[in-house]
Parts: sequence; structure tokens; C-alpha cells
Amino acid sequence: MDICFRLVSLILILCILVPTQEEAALVTNPAGFLNLARSPEVSDYMVRIRRRLHEYPELGFEEFETSKLIRAELDKMGIRYKYPLAVTGIVGYIGTGKPPFVALRADMDALAMEEDVEWEHKSKVPGKMHACGHDAHVAMLLGAAKMLQDRQDELQGTVVLVFQPAEEGGGGARMMAEEGALENVTAIFGAHVTTRYPIGFVASRAGPILAASGFFEAVISGKGGHAAIPQDVVDPIVAASSVIVSLQHLVSRETDPLDSQVISVAKFEGGGAFNVIPDSVTIGGTFRAFSTENLYRLRQRIEEVITSQASVQRCNASVSFDDKPFYPVTENDRNLHKYFLNVAEEMLGATKVLEMKPSMGSEDFSFYSELIPGYFYFVGMKDEAVGISEMGHSPNYRVNEDSLSYGAALQASLATSIIPQLHPHEDDAMERVPHDEL
Repeated sequence: MDICFRLVSLILILCILVPTQEEAALVTNPAGFLNLARSPEVSDYMVRIRRRLHEYPELGFEEFETSKLIRAELDKMGIRYKYPLAVTGIVGYIGTGKPPFVALRADMDALAMEEDVEWEHKSKVPGKMHACGHDAHVAMLLGAAKMLQDRQDELQGTVVLVFQPAEEGGGGARMMAEEGALENVTAIFGAHVTTRYPIGFVASRAGPILAASGFFEAVISGKGGHAAIPQDVVDPIVAASSVIVSLQHLVSRETDPLDSQVISVAKFEGGGAFNVIPDSVTIGGTFRAFSTENLYRLRQRIEEVITSQASVQRCNASVSFDDKPFYPVTENDRNLHKYFLNVAEEMLGATKVLEMKPSMGSEDFSFYSELIPGYFYFVGMKDEAVGISEMGHSPNYRVNEDSLSYGAALQASLATSIIPQLHPHEDDAMERVPHDEL
């Protein structure tokens, strides 16, 4: 009788603990992933990671401690990875080690600016701050990895985790791709938190979503002297001022008003005294367009205008475009857009999935989407009730940590849902996909 009782008890316990197929589906469907990402186990984990990263920001290609933390977390989860790629980058692998390979990307670098937000986890590194949400992106991808690794036996392919350095102007994505981060990858997804949209909303579009961009710097040289006798000097400040005004005419008078382009001079350095005209002035900025052809046309005209206008003012000018790589247009694959809409609407509801207008901002995710089908989307986090509305690259920028669950759930759900649709035939497998790291 005692043995029968124990058998019945054991069967009842197994029935309670082992999920049915329907129950398992509730976890791995989009809404199920969101519920899981909101659970204390996952959400508290992401908040803890994000705050740690926020306290110790690192600039592009200097993310050594950030990379060390990520590798430690991957080790704890039992996730295999390659390191280093692009100096500090990491590529992790979850699943079968066989096709299809679907990648999820997070950028790791911070910005060279001082944080003005006073809170417990304020940046502890002078002059450096996570002011664009990359700390949140890493936390979301680790959160997604945590959920996926716990369900790796259900994957019918491989999820590739791309932790990338130097998005902020350094072109880390290009170096990651050159060093094999996308080897055998069929599609890649990237997410970015933003206060442009409310918490609980996401936004994206098919086709071009972010502009191509480049950087320029010019040194305009004259002859310095006393401010009281300008006739004896060659004033580079006047020449630089003329250059800046003339550069704006390239957009207002040489560009089709229906073809978006932008030139912004954001750097002006010259002189150190009120009554001394300096020998030289340095200016710098960015230029942006929605085609490679227009971007290179702007490059040519920027150089012509700077040198010509400096000459008019009796100055010499040298122009450089070489310090940072040009970013291509970020373009979302149209088939992946349809797929994203299905997943996001199932998770959040159709009213919370927004069609965004193209933006003149740029992203080095574009280096990935130039090579393979890619999809980039924005995760809303604006909540004026708690004072979160400041845009990125501001010293007052704050992350709404409630957004971490949405980003992690979307990344995990996008990968797990698309893998079965991309699955190759049985005769098209590992022979052509060598993966030594697995």
C-alpha cells in the first residue's frame, strides 16, 4: 500500500512539474517570452547587469572590463563563445551548432561625456557615460541569452550573440564582420532603446531607416596677432565662420528638398584669449544622406567649399575624412519587417507597434545589413510620469529599466520564431558549416 501511494504521489508531482506541449508553447511564444522577461529572475538580473555597466563606462575599443563581465556571465550560463573579435568583441552560440544561424546584436561602448544625473549608480569614471543606452542593450541581450539557454534543447538551429565594440563612430560592426562574426549567419536583429516612443511600444519600418554618415575635420590656418590691429593679421576665425555658413548652402541650394541630407558643424576650436586672434582654427562635424552616392557627393563638395572659402579669406585649409569610417545606410529587409510585425504584434498588440519615419541618425548595424538580411528596431522607454524623456547623447539621459524586459523578450522571440522558418533540408547541413568553436 505504501509503495502504491508513493508511485501515485510521484506521478502527480511529475504531472505538475513537467509542462505539456501547450504549456511549453506559452513560454516560447512572444507573449510567453515577455512574461518570462518580466519575472524577477530575469528582470532583476538585467537591471543588476545594466547598473554595473553604467557605473563603469568604457569608450570604443576600450571595453575590456565590459567584455570581461559579459564573458563571465556567458561562462555562468554555459554558453560557448569566441573572443576576441575587433579587440573586445564577443560572439556566443546557443543551440545545436547547426544551421540556420540567426544573430542578435548588442553594442557595448559609452560616450566621452560627463553624467549630470545624480543617482546611486552614476558613472564612476570621469568624462565617460553610457548616454545612448548601450548598457541597456548588453543587459537585454544577456537577458535574452539567459532565457534562450534555458530552452536550448527546443532550438532547431543556432542563435548567435554578437557583443560589439565601438558603435559610436568607431565602426566596430565593420571590424566584427571582417573578423567572422557573421560566419554562416542567415539574418541578424538589432534593438535600440529610445525615449522617442512610450514604454511598451516599439517602432521600425521596412527599407531605409537610418541615414549614411561621415565625419570631417578641417584646420583653417591664417596669421595670428593682436585683436586691435586686424589689418596686420589673416583671421582664421572669420574664414571659419564663412565656411560654416557656406556649408549650409550645400543642403539648402544644391540638394533636392525631397532628398534628405544634413551637414552639421559641431566642433569649433580656436583661440585662448579675448584679445588675440589665433593662427588657426579647427572645425569638425558630420554629414548625412540616404544614399551612398549622395554621401560621397557631399564629401566632395564639403572639401571644395572649405578650401575655397578659406582661400577667399586669405587662409589655407586642410580637410580630413579619415579618422572614422563612413557608415552606410541602415536598411531593413522587407521580408524580415513582415516577420517582425507578426512577432511584435503578437507580443504587444497591434496598436503598440509603430511605423516610424526614416531618421537622419546613423548606426554601424548598417555594416551587417549590407552583408546579410538585417533588421533594426527601436524599443520605447519614454515615461514622463517618472521623468524619463531625455534623448540620447545628453548628460541628463536616463534609461527606463522597465524597457529591458521588452527588448530581451523581443530579441529572444524573434530568434526562436524565425529559426524554424529558415531551417535547411536534411541534406544541407554541417558539411558546409565548419564551426570549430562548437
